Amino acid sequence: MSLFYLIFIAGIVVFFSGIKIVRPTHRGLIERLGKYSRFAQAGFHWIIPVIERLYMINVTEQMVDAEPQEIITFDNLNAKVDAQVYFKVKSDEQSVQNTVYNVNNYQWQIVNLARTTLRNIIGTLTLKSANSERGKINDELHKTMMNETMHWGIEIVRTELKEIDPPKDVQETMNKVVKAENEKISAIDYATATETVADGQKRAEIKKAEGIKQARILQAEGEAEAIKLVNEAAEKYFVGNAQVLRKLEMVEKSLEHNTKIVVPSNAELVNVIGDMAGILPLKREEKTEK
Repeated sequence: MSLFYLIFIAGIVVFFSGIKIVRPTHRGLIERLGKYSRFAQAGFHWIIPVIERLYMINVTEQMVDAEPQEIITFDNLNAKVDAQVYFKVKSDEQSVQNTVYNVNNYQWQIVNLARTTLRNIIGTLTLKSANSERGKINDELHKTMMNETMHWGIEIVRTELKEIDPPKDVQETMNKVVKAENEKISAIDYATATETVADGQKRAEIKKAEGIKQARILQAEGEAEAIKLVNEAAEKYFVGNAQVLRKLEMVEKSLEHNTKIVVPSNAELVNVIGDMAGILPLKREEKTEK
């Protein structure tokens, strides 16, 4: 009876020790005596303890850092370069097998492949072009790694170039150049704005001068028209009386500002006004001596 219990307990221990649960984020490879046996999807699985072994593979997207490294650019400058690689293991059976059986420690291999590829790409570029063509570097890095890892059972999702830092003295020089360019742009903008204001003032003065000119032309035309009308009136009503007309004009100018003029009764001007009004000239009465 005690032997039966021992066998029963041993069977329970073996059964529970063989239970394996595969999460949805993983896939499994089951080997029997060192040889591939079957593929384990997410869920419950039971393996024979000691005889069989389960290898779990993460199939979610992962990221590895290529780690900063010094790279000599085409213009012989030491640039500090760092990048990140995002990848994931394909979830089908063949891809999971390739991840385990075709490459040893695929994460470490991805890091070294990324570092080597970056050296090859950036080594053909100047520091300035490397900084301005980050998108191109990312594309080339991604393309190269996709081709190289084709049989690893993984997918390179994307690559991100984190930094390309030049030497400290070169960085200071670049900062001075950028500052000088910004100051140049500001000076050009200020000069353009000043020129625009001056041009506006110039146009305003021209408009003002044109207005004054036009006003004077109109005034001159008005005076000419007035002279014309006066001449026509003179020819019509004062034919042969030019002297009388001249005297009347002088009287008109004298009385423009309500100027009071004392004229003797026997003055010729009174006779002129009288003539114009149809009144006989005044005659001075001579005093007879008694």
